[in-house]
Formats: sequence, C-alpha cells, structure tokens
Amino acid sequence: MVAPMGIRLSPLGAAVFCLLAVGVIYHLYAGVISNRYAAFRGRTSVDLRDLLAVSVEAAVLGGKEVKAVRDENHLEEKSKGKTREGASEPLTKGDLQSHVKMYNLLKSSFPGVTVNSEEHDNLEDEVTWSRQIPDDILAKVEGGKLVPANRVTVWIDPLDATQEYTENLLKYVTTMVCVAVDGKPMIGVIHQPFTGFTAWGFVGQGSNMQRRSSYSTNPPNVIVSRSHPGQVESYVRSAFGNGTTVILAGGAGYKVLSLLDMPSSTSGDMDKGDAYIHITFIKKWDICAGAALLNAIGGEMTTLRGGRIDYSASPLNTGGLVASIGVDHRALVDRLPEWDPERH
Repeated sequence: MVAPMGIRLSPLGAAVFCLLAVGVIYHLYAGVISNRYAAFRGRTSVDLRDLLAVSVEAAVLGGKEVKAVRDENHLEEKSKGKTREGASEPLTKGDLQSHVKMYNLLKSSFPGVTVNSEEHDNLEDEVTWSRQIPDDILAKVEGGKLVPANRVTVWIDPLDATQEYTENLLKYVTTMVCVAVDGKPMIGVIHQPFTGFTAWGFVGQGSNMQRRSSYSTNPPNVIVSRSHPGQVESYVRSAFGNGTTVILAGGAGYKVLSLLDMPSSTSGDMDKGDAYIHITFIKKWDICAGAALLNAIGGEMTTLRGGRIDYSASPLNTGGLVASIGVDHRALVDRLPEWDPERH
C-alpha cells in the first residue's frame, strides 16, 4: 500500500488559508465581543457628586471665556438664523469659546455620558477636571451616588442670554450645566460670569440656594422673556389680571435665579419674580439647569399644562413652561388659559 500523500501549501497559500481562518473566527466572535463591550459600557457608572463638582467647574471655566471675550470687546457676532417667532439668534466668540471648554471638560471627565450643548463646534481642548470638590458640596452631598452612565444626559448652555450679551446687559448672562437621569433633571448649575456667583442644586441632596421668605400670587410678579416674548404679556394678564406686574428679562437662567433668595453681595439690581412663564418654543439646555435647581429646593418647572418635561429626548420643549417656588404650583397652572405653543 502506498501511504496517502500529505497536502502541501505554498507560502502564499498558507497565508491565504490563515487569513480565511482569522476571518471566520472574527465573524464568529465579533458580535459576541461587541455585545459584551456594549454591556460593559452600559454598566460603567458615574458618581453624581463628582459629576456635580465637574459641572460647577465647567460652568465657571466657560464663564471665564465669556467674560474675557466681552472684556476684550471682540465678540465676532454673527447670526445663527431666526427663531420661529422671527427673532434673530446671535452667535458670538464667547458662545463658542465657552462651549469648547465646557464640552471638552465634561466629555474628558465622563466619556460614557451623553453631553448635549447649544453649540456644535467640534474643536478639542485638553481640559481636565481638577479632581477638587468644593467645600459646600462636600458638606451637603454624600459621595457614592452611582448611576450607570447610559442613564445620564448632560445639557450645557455655554452662554445663556446671548442677545443681552451683545447689548452689554451683562446681569442677564449665565453659563449652565444640567444633569438629567432617566430624563429627570437631578443636578443644576447656574453661573453668573460677571458677578462670579454660582448656584447649584442636587435633587434629594441639597443646594447652596434657598427660597425667599415670601411670594405673592394675587397677583404675582411674572418674569418673562424680553427677546422672545411672543404674546406673553397679554397671556399673563388674561390669567392674573391687568394689575399684574410683567417683568421683561433676558436669559432663562437669570429668570430662575430671580425667583430665589440671592446673596446680597451678588443680587445688585436683580429682578424679583414670583413666577416665570414662557409660552413659545424653548430649548432644553436653556431650562434644564433651572428645573433641577428649583426641584432641589422644593420648586417646580412644568409645561403650561403642568406636565413633566422629559430631558432625555429631543432638545426642543414645545409645551411652554411655568416655574415657581414657595407657592401652590398646581393652583398657578390652573389659572393659566389654554394655550398651544405649536399654533402660535
């Protein structure tokens, strides 16, 4: 008998065979590896106290950029277009430089979380968290509040009240960060670059802010937008009467702060509102931080009909809003006339 001859492969054939084998193994296991990696990323958790500290640091860092650009008076203003109501939406160098600092700090510190910013400049900047937690946060917030990163959405507004910023009405200007968990605002930071004051709140944990000693609802002082008013003044007076004081102001962050007890060293000529009402479309990076801050100290921000605003979905809030603290929020909502922002 003649023994069967072995199969011999040329060096080229052996290489092709190896590549085919690797390809088969890759296709067999790539899906498994991918699924396991996705599951691992889904399990990656963040400590919310750390995220609060980074949010404060980001808001302050962005505020320094905003102030520096304004101090140099080189705004490089241009228009992003017009709102649904026909108002111009300006964009400045301050918006963009603040965005780059804030966005990159948050993403470098917590790469697993979703970060939504009003601006979309993709420039990278090597900014890293100082790893410092401010004393007032350490005193009020416990560590170890772990949440899976895939349940967290961060909303940042690198420069709120850009229109007023271009007009040098600087008291209205803020930088803001909000952390939402499962769509619910949990952490809110509102920083005033031109006073240096930073307000923060963590729902269920604490805040460095508190409500004022008294509020009025008969009628209330209602604070509204000066740059996107729509028909809000007539709407407010139809709800609370012609004697209602309507305060025109810039910036959603400023309007929320006007409802609170501001430190005397920073309050200056700040307005004092009893309720904040907005009846046109508004973006969630404008309002999420204020919602979290109010919720942390017993206030509320809802749609005009009293519904919850989801901060994990589309950036656009189409239901209008009413914000209050220290009063019966439901009773306030019940006095508001029917209104459909999508039709006005």
